[in-house]
Amino acid sequence: MAYTVNFKTVSTTGLESSPVAQSLAGLRANEARYIWNKFKVPYVTYPIAEKPDSLAWLQTILAERALTFAAKPLEICDLALPDMRWVEAYYQDGLVVNVMYSLTDPKKRAVGFKLSEGMAVPDELAGKFKFARQKSKLAGTIRGSFFVIKGSY
Repeated sequence: MAYTVNFKTVSTTGLESSPVAQSLAGLRANEARYIWNKFKVPYVTYPIAEKPDSLAWLQTILAERALTFAAKPLEICDLALPDMRWVEAYYQDGLVVNVMYSLTDPKKRAVGFKLSEGMAVPDELAGKFKFARQKSKLAGTIRGSFFVIKGSY
């Protein structure tokens, strides 16, 4: 069932099975606030079972860097924004993977990784990416990294 994320009140709805559910929910609310402020679009997440094609598309792009994650994906957001597709998956261990894919400008295509406060860097990313820190009122300390997408999907 779809869940419209409220960025004013952090809720763990859909993320309860995560050991870092509260900080993962804060990270999701932080993303919802960003999308609302930038595009004025509500941020809606779905259980993975409702959007398997979106997860498959995200995994195809991750295969560009031979990345697969052992953690279970819990929720996914797939937004059709003006001139952009935005897909974001929330994993049980606290990892968030997002794809920002411009439909017209190949230079504006990237995959981002965000780590919830309290989680360790996943083995799949350790040593391959450097993570910058950012403070957030909703999510605490967010660690993030990214790579530019080279192919067309």
